[in-house]
Amino acid sequence: MESAIFDRGFFEKLNTLKMSLSMHLDQGMSGIRKSGAKGSSVEFSDFREYMLGDDIRRIDWNAYGRTDKLYIKQFMEEKEGRFQIFIDTSKSMCFGEIPKSTMALQVAGALSYIILNNLDRVYIHEMKENSVTQGKGVTGASAFPHILAALNRIFFDGRTTLNKTILSRPVAVGGVSVIISDFLDKEGIEEAVKYLAYKKQTIVLIQILSKEERQIAYEGTVNILDVETGERVKITMSNATIRQYGEQLQGLQESLKTLAGKYGADYIFMQSDDSLIHAMLHGFYGILQGK
Repeated sequence: MESAIFDRGFFEKLNTLKMSLSMHLDQGMSGIRKSGAKGSSVEFSDFREYMLGDDIRRIDWNAYGRTDKLYIKQFMEEKEGRFQIFIDTSKSMCFGEIPKSTMALQVAGALSYIILNNLDRVYIHEMKENSVTQGKGVTGASAFPHILAALNRIFFDGRTTLNKTILSRPVAVGGVSVIISDFLDKEGIEEAVKYLAYKKQTIVLIQILSKEERQIAYEGTVNILDVETGERVKITMSNATIRQYGEQLQGLQESLKTLAGKYGADYIFMQSDDSLIHAMLHGFYGILQGK
């Protein structure tokens, strides 16, 4: 993936986002879910293996001497949030003058930035074909460059069956699952959402569409290529055809909203040429800070 996606402009947006979040907090909005003094309780609970981004001051060196492995002490008061970001990496996400894939990666990066600064753990998962490439969980602001490196390695190609991909991934009970996709999958996603709800996940559906998909500007007879299957279809773009397409697209969005409501999920729509800052502040702030 081109590094231009995470160029100076992207980091300027992150700085603006950070300042805007701080201003909202100062003005009395709901605060960070937990104290920055994470793990200060003296009531020991358990050990777990060291993961990238953990505070090295909490390594148990006695355990290391016995096992030659790094372990972290956990305490009763710790309530680390676990965020899983599932990214649809099918080729259809590359569509648009400003590709949906660009917005998907920037949203995933910005979400990870907030999550890591909130002292929570984030996993980046690639959805491709019928399986998920599971990312390594990281925590702590210092791990953000590793997230960007992982996002930069994502390649959008082939097709993705959303239900099968997510159902192929064992999910622990509790946490937040964010699914980023155009959701242009004829099999839908209800089975996956039902599964995540059963696992007591807080679910966020982020639908990204391109401007060209929402505002059809074609006229006459055109050849339509399905970039995922390679199938070509000849269609005459009349006013009636464009109107029917618009109705079906609106129906898809309404069904996603209904599905989200059915399982207590959040549905957020974005267009690939939207302002990232506006979307983050108005779409995600309450989700990240309040759940």
